[in-house]
Amino acid sequence: MGKIKVGIIGVGNCASAFIQGVYFYGGIEKEEEAVGLKNLYLGGYHPKDIEFVCAFDVEASKVGKDLSEAIFAKPNNTRKVVNVPKLGVEVLKGPVLDGFSESARKLVEISSEKEVDVSQRLKESGAEIVVNLLPSGAVKASE
Repeated sequence: MGKIKVGIIGVGNCASAFIQGVYFYGGIEKEEEAVGLKNLYLGGYHPKDIEFVCAFDVEASKVGKDLSEAIFAKPNNTRKVVNVPKLGVEVLKGPVLDGFSESARKLVEISSEKEVDVSQRLKESGAEIVVNLLPSGAVKASE
């Protein structure tokens, strides 16, 4: 079986926990050792079969960085439980649209980088699954 190619939209705390979890459980082979994970193998796949192929965010501290670095960039504050190796996946700037509330705009800096065509970049990356981790209420940004 091949890799599961995953794109991440929104590189916040949930993305950090998800990516760290993939690398934490990726080193475990026995179900009984996968404490905290209901099934180590699902449909014959193991967490080590997940490959991150693209990522999008709008925060200046994340855009342009490798995904392995961006998941630990402020304002993220998820606890670091595992070292994630350099992934070779640059976080690209997606459109802001309704993905940031007015109060959130006061807390973070929107990247000045040019927005990319998310749909096109997903196709180019070969992503088979997209994990949407945008904030609640970001309907236009999700579409």
